[in-house]
Amino acid sequence: MMSALLNGLALGLLLSISVGPVIFSIIKQSLNNGHKGGLAFIAGVSASDITIVVISNLFTTMFDNLIEYKVPIGVGGSALLIALGVYITFFKKIKVNAAGLQVIEMETHHYVKIFLSGYFMNLLNPSVIGFWLLTSTSLLVQTQNYRLVVYITCLIVVAGFDFLKVMLAGKIRNKLTPHNIHIINRISGMILIGFGLALVWGILALGDRISNIDF
Repeated sequence: MMSALLNGLALGLLLSISVGPVIFSIIKQSLNNGHKGGLAFIAGVSASDITIVVISNLFTTMFDNLIEYKVPIGVGGSALLIALGVYITFFKKIKVNAAGLQVIEMETHHYVKIFLSGYFMNLLNPSVIGFWLLTSTSLLVQTQNYRLVVYITCLIVVAGFDFLKVMLAGKIRNKLTPHNIHIINRISGMILIGFGLALVWGILALGDRISNIDF
C-alpha cells in the first residue's frame, strides 16, 4: 500500500498547488467571511471532488457521457466565474462598525450559500473533471483497495492544504484594513473574470477545432 499512498500524495500535491479560480475564492471567502466562511467553501469543494470521484468510478458510462458535454459544462462554469467576479468587483461591500473595523455577520443560510458556491464552482470546472477522469482511467488496472487508498490520500491532502489556506488568510485578515480587503476583493474579482473568459475562450476554440475535423 506504500505505492498507493505515494501515488495519492503526489496527486494531492499536484491538485493543491495548481493555480485556478478556487484558490482565489478560498482566500476571498476567508477574508470576507472569516475562517468559518472559508471552511464552508472548502467543504463544498471537497464534496464536489468526492462526487466526481464516485461518479467516475461507479458510473463510468455516465461520466463518459458527462465528458461529451464538456463545452456546455465549461461555458456554464465560465459564466458562473464571470458572474461571481463581476459581483465581487463592483457590488461586494465590506461591512464596518463605528470604529471602522470589519464586521462579519454570518447566519446558517450564509454558510449553506458559501458551501454551494464552492461545490458548483469546482463541479463545473472542466479541468477538475479532466483531472479526475485521467486519474480514474490510469487506476482502472489497480485493485479496488489500491484505488481507495489513492483517492482517500489525495482528497485528504487537498483538504489539508485548503485548510491551511483558510488559516493563513485568516491571519492575514487580522492585519488588513477594510479598505485593503476591498482592494483585494476587486483584484480577486478581476482574476475570476479573467479565468472565466480564458476558460470559455479555450473551450469554444477547442469546439471549433473539433467541428472542423473531417471523419
